[in-house]
Order: sequence, then C-alpha cells, then structure tokens
Amino acid sequence: MSTLNFAIIGTGGITLQNHLPGLALCKDVKVTALCDANPAALEAARQQTGVAITSTKWEDIIARDDVHAVIIATPNVFHPPIAITAARSGKHVLSEKPLALNAADARAMAAEADRANVRHMTAFTYRFVPAMRYLHHLIRRGDAGRIYHYRSCRLQDWGTRSVGWRMQKKMAGTGEIGDMLSHRIDFARHLVSEFKRLVSSLVNHTPLRDGQPNDTDDWVGLLAEFQCGATGVMESSKLASGVNESWRSPDRVEINGSEASFSFTTGCWNELQMGKLGGPGMKALPIPREFYVLPGSPRDPGVGDPLVSFRYDQAVEFVNAIREQRPCCVTLHDGARAQAVIDAAVTSAQTRGWVELGGSV
Repeated sequence: MSTLNFAIIGTGGITLQNHLPGLALCKDVKVTALCDANPAALEAARQQTGVAITSTKWEDIIARDDVHAVIIATPNVFHPPIAITAARSGKHVLSEKPLALNAADARAMAAEADRANVRHMTAFTYRFVPAMRYLHHLIRRGDAGRIYHYRSCRLQDWGTRSVGWRMQKKMAGTGEIGDMLSHRIDFARHLVSEFKRLVSSLVNHTPLRDGQPNDTDDWVGLLAEFQCGATGVMESSKLASGVNESWRSPDRVEINGSEASFSFTTGCWNELQMGKLGGPGMKALPIPREFYVLPGSPRDPGVGDPLVSFRYDQAVEFVNAIREQRPCCVTLHDGARAQAVIDAAVTSAQTRGWVELGGSV
C-alpha cells in the first residue's frame, strides 16, 4: 500500500504530545480516523487535527476497511479488546503501556497479533532516548563486563491532584507501578536480563485526590534478582514534593558491572555518566551523533525540545516495521513480560513475600 491510514483510539494528551507529531514525520502516512469515548475530547482533537472521520465507538473505527493500523491510547482496561479485535481485522497495533490489567490479557494481545501476522508494538517510549540507545549498545558490547547491579529511581511531584481514570483500579489496574515504573521494568529487561524473583511494596498515601477516591498506588519500591544473577532496586513515586514532574523531574538508571558503571538520566538525552573499575569516579560520556535519532528516522535532532522529540521515533519505528514487514524493536511481547513483573509485584505486596517469576517472563 502506498499510503498507510492510521486510526487513533484515545485522543488525550499522550496522543497529541507523542503520537501525532511522530506520525507527521512519516512519509505516505495519514491519520484517517479518531476515536474517543468522550465527545468533548474527540471534538477538540478533530478541530486540532482536521481529521474528518470520528466516532465514540472503537468498534466502528476498527471495522473500517480504509484503516490499516491503530494506535491505542485509552484507559488500560480497554487495551486488550481493542488490540485483539484490531489484529483479527488485519490492523497493525501500537498500544500504550501498561498493556492490560494482568499478564494473561497482555499475552493474549501479543498472541493474537502474532497469529494475525500484523506488526505490533508496546509504547515504551523511553527506549528511544539517545542515551538509552547508546547505553544498550555499550552493555551489549561488553563494556560494563558482568552486570552486578541495576537501579532506577523515578520521582515526580503530582501532589494530591486528580489523575482521572488512573486513580481507579478497575480502569488502570495499578497506579505508579504501571504508569511510570513499567518503563523502568522494561529498561531492566532491555539492559540486564529477565526477572527471576522479586519482593515489593506498593503504598497508597492519597486515598483522596481532589476529593475523589483513589485506590491505586502512588509509591512503589521493588527489590529484584535477575536470571543473569544481577540484583536490582527500583523506586517510583508521584509524591516527591518539590522535584517537578514529567521530563523536568528526577529519572535515573544506573548499571554496575565488573568492568564499569554507567548512569543514565532522561534529562540528559545526549550524555551518560561512566566510571571504570578502579577509576577516580564517574565522568561525562557524550553520546555519538549516530545515536541521536533512530536509524531510518527523518527527525532532525536539532529541531524542537530534545527531551520531547525523541519520542517521535517511536511512530517512525512502527511505520518502518510495517513497511519492511519485520518485527518492531519493542513488541507486545515486551509489554506482556513487563506486565508479568507488575503482577508479581502486586502479589508480593499483598503477601509480603518474595515471588518467583521462573520461566513466565
């Protein structure tokens, strides 16, 4: 097909910030349909984009023969039915994370997409940060040596304001662990290895947000052992007062290996910190220019805010995988494996004990 027609299901902030600008970079791609259950949000997106075909029912959009691929940016509970129906209809699928409310549903999404032979992707956007891509390259090259430790810390200041459907387990499944720590779980799998076992704590400090009930976690701490023998510590919070939010707040990943340590901060998109065994300490390691954009992306890294624009390479990768008839660099299987870790963490917090993941991820 010369032109790829996309439908976007869910027209909230993530669509306007990430998905639409990314698709706009892609040649012969058209956003042909929009869907949102909220008529006001749908109308606002229609006016902003000029897309003529709209519906509040995702079933109507997926049934259209002129839609070739869908991006799912709805509350988490709706991801599985939309993705499975889309795959069965021959549509390529990119879904926001976390994929589902549980790993079984997430695995079903991936399995159905495989059966339908469509391209599929989980929106683990931070994989496309230039510093993360270079860190992955260095670790795979062996620069760190044997990995001993992985740690990540993601802190934001959301206070007690409402976060909408994300405060409802029935819609979101989990809170901070699915919303923010899921990215860092994916980092761990991407950089180290699969999880072997873990113990966790999930805490809800804010049962009311803006006077509305909140039954999800807003802080999570996780201690892990990986199949490669490394250990890991992860923390994420919405309640770190005064540290700001989004890409302006602390977000750090560190790897300690037998030969070197590396530190990655999303706010420093073009730099890592590195220290060698026996050396004087960590120092700046610039990112080579060839890692500034994903191979095959037309994005100019000198245009726009680099702490935002790296996200556009996600859509480019999805489109290129469709065109080239190859797997995406991060698939629904990656999302399902991260969901299995989330499920294990929830179980651990409930039982106050270690949970073995074994061969499930």
